[in-house]
Amino acid sequence: MTGPTPTDNVAATLTAAELEAVAQLLRGIDPALVPGTLSASLLSGGRSNLTFRLDTGGVPLVLRRPPLGHVLATAHDMGREYQVMAALHPTGYPVPRMICHIEDSDVLGTPFYVMELIDGTVYRQLDDLSSLKPEEAQALSFSFIDALADLHLVDYQKVGLENFGRPNGYLERQVRRWVGQAESPTARELDGWHELGSRLSASVPTAARSTIVHGDFRLDNAVVDSADPGRVRAVLDWEMSTLGDPLSDLGLFYLYWQGWSGLDNPIAATPADVPGYPSWETLAERYAERTGTQLHHFSWYRAFAILKFTVICEGIHYRYSQGLTVGPGFERIGQLVPPLIQRGLTILDDAND
Repeated sequence: MTGPTPTDNVAATLTAAELEAVAQLLRGIDPALVPGTLSASLLSGGRSNLTFRLDTGGVPLVLRRPPLGHVLATAHDMGREYQVMAALHPTGYPVPRMICHIEDSDVLGTPFYVMELIDGTVYRQLDDLSSLKPEEAQALSFSFIDALADLHLVDYQKVGLENFGRPNGYLERQVRRWVGQAESPTARELDGWHELGSRLSASVPTAARSTIVHGDFRLDNAVVDSADPGRVRAVLDWEMSTLGDPLSDLGLFYLYWQGWSGLDNPIAATPADVPGYPSWETLAERYAERTGTQLHHFSWYRAFAILKFTVICEGIHYRYSQGLTVGPGFERIGQLVPPLIQRGLTILDDAND
């Protein structure tokens, strides 16, 4: 499996006029970018921003633009994704080379950016994960948690990202934002959601340090070397990135690796459930050793990850209910929310760290 695969859904496409406008834009940057006819295909896998593969007659590219409609006012920021990857690429961190970022709406009617396509394998479904031998599964797991640790070791000031966010008070602002989204008029009434938000708001920990935060660090947001599962070639989907508490990333990593286990999940498989993949505890220990981080109050971060994720799922569920989603599986995402809320409450009830 090489990279994401095109979807047959044609609800979101680039028109002939838009393709020509993009081609002219890219030729103005470098004629070698589009030596032939430009074509586009919508890539599957993204459940927020729309991602298109651009075939140019030369090196294939990727175009990212916001979804057809959304309810989170600060999400889907094309500028943030472009800025952080443009800053990280020269350091050798695994991200694609950025080509351009367009804020005005003259070309597509919405902001977008273009980057190089990174070939490789995306491990998303159970069959993908199960295809690896135990030693390959371990190599993949270790390389991925190391990529998270290495991100959190980047000096954001040295790479020009000192104004990328406001690290002071990050957790307090995050809790206010996500609890506020849970109380949005478009959100359903869900048992325990307000309790989860209230308990998290009343027990915000003090962050030990501030780093670049990815905001959605899960395995299927990475492209892995097809010949070497122990090499992450690119970390993608930086729309939620900022400066803040790195343990918020690790909390989401826990959710995606193990915390949503056993649910009817159309988003991605659960690596911890697949034979050969290390446990969450093993990977957390490796992260702590690589970064020198003490995992204090980590139950709070795990529960907060659940709150954040359920809000995102509710946003997707709302877009689906309005007919504004593209691709299969959206009709099942809303079902993830109620059981996850109860898991978040149980984590807080059982907290002993």
